[in-house]
Amino acid sequence: MLSGYVGAGWLAGNWPAMVSAAEHARQVAKSGNPVLEVLTPEQARELEALTSCLIPTDDMPGAHEAGVVYFIDRALKTYASESLPTYQKGLEAIQKYTTENLRGVARFSEATEEQKLKILRELTAESDLQKGVPRRGIPEGSTDFVRTLRFHTICGFLVDPEGGGNRDFAGWKTIGREEAHNFAAPFGFYDKDYPGWQPVGPETEKK
Repeated sequence: MLSGYVGAGWLAGNWPAMVSAAEHARQVAKSGNPVLEVLTPEQARELEALTSCLIPTDDMPGAHEAGVVYFIDRALKTYASESLPTYQKGLEAIQKYTTENLRGVARFSEATEEQKLKILRELTAESDLQKGVPRRGIPEGSTDFVRTLRFHTICGFLVDPEGGGNRDFAGWKTIGREEAHNFAAPFGFYDKDYPGWQPVGPETEKK
């Protein structure tokens, strides 16, 4: 899923930092008093609402349960620090768009679920963007922000930080992935360093 957004080279270069951010997010989310490092509480509240629209909670865990906001907060301090202006400008744009289009709604997080989804659909409509034509009424920077946010949300939801990235494996449970590695024969040299791998001895080969 992630490869649809970035190339393999980018993932290879940034994977350790993504793993670190996800593990940090899991620990922060599990603590009794989570602390934000980059985002303000107000920004985190709006991002919580946005990421929960992108990966909602239903009969399966969503972005909220996976602690995605804390992953993004850590990412913005580390490997994705260059995206901070995109977040700041994007959040301001969505705030402006919300207040201008929803009477009596002061911020995105206060809108109904239906209203939130409508706003996101309007901000990410592709028809005119593919032609390079700016759409009237869409704040500058909001579309780039939503695209960046979508990528980071997927990362925070599914990334594997050495056995515990997304909080309580919420993302993996949603896509049906087991918490432990699965092994199936035939085994090769690439498996030999994993716990539980045992070489086949001469006596076994004769049977």
